[in-house]
Amino acid sequence: MTTPYPFTAVVGQDDLRLALMLNAVSPSVGGVLVRGEKGTAKSTAVRALSGLLPPVAVVSGCRFSCDPGAPDPACPDGPHEPEVSETRPARIVELPVGASEDRLVGALDIERALSEGVKAFEPGLLATANRGILYVDEVNLLHDHLIDVLLDAAAMGASYVEREGVSVRHAARFLLVGTMNPEEGELRPQLLDRFGLTVEVAASREPDQRVEVVRRRLAYDDDPGAFAARWAEEEAAVRARIVAARELLPSVRLGDGALRQIAATCAAFEVDGMRADIVMARTATALAAWAGRTDVLAEDVRQAALLALPHRRRRNPFDAPGLDEDKLDQTLEEFSGDDDPDPGPDGPDGGGGQPPAEGPEGGGDAGAPAEAEESGEPRPAGAGSGERSPVGAAEPFRTKVLSVPGIGEGAAGRRSRARTEHGRTTSARRPTGALTKLHLAATVEAAAPHQRMRGRSGPGLVIRRDDLRQAVREGHEANLVLFVVDASGSMAARQRMSAVKGAVVSLLLDAYQRRDKVGLVTFRGSSAEVALPPTSSVDAAAARLESLPTGGRTPLAAGLLGAHDVLRVERLRDPARRALVVVVTDGRATGGPEPVALASRAARLFAADGVASVVVDCESGPVRLGLAGRLAGELGGSAVTLDELRADSIAGLVRDVQRRAA
Repeated sequence: MTTPYPFTAVVGQDDLRLALMLNAVSPSVGGVLVRGEKGTAKSTAVRALSGLLPPVAVVSGCRFSCDPGAPDPACPDGPHEPEVSETRPARIVELPVGASEDRLVGALDIERALSEGVKAFEPGLLATANRGILYVDEVNLLHDHLIDVLLDAAAMGASYVEREGVSVRHAARFLLVGTMNPEEGELRPQLLDRFGLTVEVAASREPDQRVEVVRRRLAYDDDPGAFAARWAEEEAAVRARIVAARELLPSVRLGDGALRQIAATCAAFEVDGMRADIVMARTATALAAWAGRTDVLAEDVRQAALLALPHRRRRNPFDAPGLDEDKLDQTLEEFSGDDDPDPGPDGPDGGGGQPPAEGPEGGGDAGAPAEAEESGEPRPAGAGSGERSPVGAAEPFRTKVLSVPGIGEGAAGRRSRARTEHGRTTSARRPTGALTKLHLAATVEAAAPHQRMRGRSGPGLVIRRDDLRQAVREGHEANLVLFVVDASGSMAARQRMSAVKGAVVSLLLDAYQRRDKVGLVTFRGSSAEVALPPTSSVDAAAARLESLPTGGRTPLAAGLLGAHDVLRVERLRDPARRALVVVVTDGRATGGPEPVALASRAARLFAADGVASVVVDCESGPVRLGLAGRLAGELGGSAVTLDELRADSIAGLVRDVQRRAA
C-alpha cells in the first residue's frame, strides 16, 4: 500500500489546508472546491487529509458503513445485529471523470434479477464514501448530471435511487472535495453555490518556498515511509486537535452580533439566496472550535466570508472570483455588536483558525476608409497601418439557439440532438459490442417466448446472449463552436465593433451554458490568427475577444482556411464532437489577388465536409450588398443579422406592431 504524503508536510497553501480541516471538524460546512493552476498540490493535500481523520466504527459487513451506535434504520443491509462492529480508517473515495451514473449511485444487480428473479441493489461510490471523503478531481470536466447527483446527496446526507424497478435510500454523509483548473472550463454558478467553501491556490513566487517544496518532494519520493515517519508527530498533533474541535463544536455560541455581521456581509455582497448565510454561520462556528473557543468572534466571521463568498458572487463565467476586503472590513465594522466577548487571546494557536505551523523542516480595413474615419477613434501609438485600439463589448443578450442538424453521438451537453448514455429511452437494439445500458423490458420480451424450450424450472428467466437488448437513448450533446471573427477595417466603426463583440460574448455565454468547447479565429490585414485553440474555457475566449484590435484589409479566405485547419486537427482529437462554425462578418473580401473567388472556394470546403455553419451578418447602413447571405449559401449554412440573433427579436417586433396599432 502506498504511503500517502503527510498533510502537515505541504508547504504553504494555508487557505487550502484551513478549509479542508474546517470541513473535517464540521462536515456540515458543505465541502471544499479547490481552484488553481496545475502543479499546486491540490490533489496531494486532499489525499493526505484522510490520514488526519479519526478512525470510524462501522457495523461489520455493512456495505454502507453504518454507525453501530446509531445504525440507519432504512439501511438496505439492515436490520443490523447489536454489538457487531469493527473500526477502520476513514476512507477517501475518488470519483473518476469518466464514471457512469451506475458507478456513482449504484444500480440493479442485473445478473441476480434475471437469473434468480429477485431485486438486488449493487451499491455505488456514494455508499462507499459514507462517513469518509469523496474526492472529485477535475470536477469541472465531470458530466453535469453526475455533479447534480452527488451535490444533492452531499446536501441531504442520503442517496435516493429510483431506477429499473428499484427504489433504495441509503445514508451518504461525506466530506465532498472537488479540484479544478479554471483554464479547462468553469462550473455553472448554480453548482458553484453548492460547494460550501472555495479556495484559490497558486504556486508560490518566493524562491525559498519553492526550494522547500522541491526538497520535501524529492525526500518523499526517495523513501515515502521514512519521510512520513519524520512528520508523524505533527500529524498526530493535528489529528488530536481535530478530535478536540469536534468535541467542542456543540458548545460554541453563535451570538446575535455575529449573526448580524454574517447577514449584513451577505447582503452587502449581493449573494443569491440564503445558502451563503448558513454556510458562513457554520464555518465561523467551526473556526471558533478549531481555535479552542466557545464564542464566535468578528475575525471568525471575516475568515468565513473569505472562504464562503467569493465563488457565490459570480453571475457569469466572465466575472472574476474574489472579494473586496476593504468593503468586507467596513461592513463588519458597521455591524459590530456589543454582545461579542472581549477578543482576548485566541486559543491555543493564536488566531481565528490558522492551520498548524509547518513542522521540523520549516518553510512555511483599407477597403473602407470612409467607415474607419467615421468612428473618430484615435490611432494608438505604435499601431500598424489602419489598426484601431480595442473597443469594449456591448451588453450581452440571450441568443437564439443555434444547433447542428441531425443526430450526433458526442459528449453529453445541451445544444444538439444526440444519442447519449443519458436521456429519454427511444428504442432498443441488439448490442454491437459490450452491453452498457440494458433495456430490461425488451430483453425480457425477447427471452420470454423461449422459456419452455430452454427448460426453465425456477423463478428466474433463462437468458442467452441473443436476448440482451441495448437501450437507445436520445438527449443532447455539446459541440465545438468555432467563431471566425472579421476584425478588418470595414468592421472598425466603434459602434459596429462594440455590437459585434457584444453578440460574440452573448454566444459565448450560450456556449458556456450548453457545455460546448469554443475556439476563436480572427482575420484582418493580410492573414488570419488562431486567437484561441478549442477549449472549454469560455472566459479565455472572452478575454481574447476583449483585447482584439481592428483595422486593415479583409482576408476572408485566410480566416475560413484557418478555421478549416482548426477543425481538421480537432476531428483527429475528438472525432465524435460535431462542430458549429459561426462566421461574424459583413461578407466583404479584400486584399490579394482575386479575394472574392478565393473566399468562395474556401467556403465551399465547409459545405463539402458537411460542417454546420451560421453567418452573423454585420453589414449596416441604408445600402446593403447582401454579401454575408451569399457567403452563407456557399458555406451551406444560414445567415442571421445581429438583430435576428436575439432570442427576443420576434417578440420585440410583435410588441412594436401592437404599440403602433394602439
